[in-house]
Amino acid sequence: MSAGLGQAGARAAPGPAIPALAAALAAVLALLCAAGCGREPAADSPIGAAPAPTATVQTTALQWGSLPRTVEAYGVVQAEPGARDSIVAPLDAQVGRIYVRGGQAVAAGAALVQLLPSPSARTRYAQAVTQLAVAADSARRTRQLLSQFLATRQQLAEAEKAESDARTALDALRAQGAGGPHTLRAPFAAIVTGVTATVRSLVSEGAPLLDLARPGGLVLSAGVPPEAAGGVTAGDTVTLVPLGEHVSYAGTVLERGAAVQADTGLVPVTIRLPPGRFMPGQPAQATITVGRVSGYVVPHAAVLIDDDGDSYVVQAVGDAARVVDVQVLGRQDSRDVISGPLDAHAPLVLGGNYQAQDGMKLHVVPGPAVPAAAPERGAGR
Repeated sequence: MSAGLGQAGARAAPGPAIPALAAALAAVLALLCAAGCGREPAADSPIGAAPAPTATVQTTALQWGSLPRTVEAYGVVQAEPGARDSIVAPLDAQVGRIYVRGGQAVAAGAALVQLLPSPSARTRYAQAVTQLAVAADSARRTRQLLSQFLATRQQLAEAEKAESDARTALDALRAQGAGGPHTLRAPFAAIVTGVTATVRSLVSEGAPLLDLARPGGLVLSAGVPPEAAGGVTAGDTVTLVPLGEHVSYAGTVLERGAAVQADTGLVPVTIRLPPGRFMPGQPAQATITVGRVSGYVVPHAAVLIDDDGDSYVVQAVGDAARVVDVQVLGRQDSRDVISGPLDAHAPLVLGGNYQAQDGMKLHVVPGPAVPAAAPERGAGR
């Protein structure tokens, strides 16, 4: 029994591995206590919480002012009705030559089209020549008879009138070109806006051959939305920019239509152009100044758009961001006029405004604001 009891006591007694394990656990506890037991967590943040986000921004003062209220329009340069003219065939003819092309500027008296009389026109001309010869001979014989007291003065007057009528008819046919090749010339210095005739084609009397426009009578035929047309009146100043160019010109509204065009859904507006700056058929953009609008004038980059399409800005109230919904009342170049519940004394956030959320801490840095391209804003609203 003493031997069995000795074996059991040997299994129950602690071996040499247990003290080593206890020493290791004590060392770990000591390290943990050294790392955290000597510092209490902050009262306002849980242990292990991330620091509050901060946006680095640049700001500018909020300023009250005004900008022109404008209406945008697009149109095409045309000749106003009083400055248009059409060259038509004076009689039935064949087109012999065409001396000009569309878009060409011509001087007064410049050759435009050569016409050759048609067979019927040549026949009428020959008949007119014969009628004049007969009438002239009749008037000559009547004078002789009157000198012999064989005719009356009434008969002589009738014969002379017949001769005069025949000469007038022949002169008219000759002026129309019935006697041979005839060249039509420009009645004034003009721009050829259209050529409808073709060489060797047969044209009837009155058929259009060319369209002309006076250079000083060009206008921009534009259209504006019906909701904006009410503010446009004759005499409004206009800034004109030919499409594809960066230079602007001054113009004036001549007339604003009183009905909506069925094909475009716009109200027509006619704008006078500066002479020598535009060509017929040229498209252009028109910015019509219809008044002024007052509000806070801010850089365009300060106005952001959220996911719902609403406009807003960010102000720096103390050291925190404040998101303010605004309305854009007007725009000119890189500036907007806005209104809304803004703090007139709080700076406006520019550079970095797209990353600032409502209530976020701000770190304002000096220097001119160079706003980055702002994506559409959804988070933080």
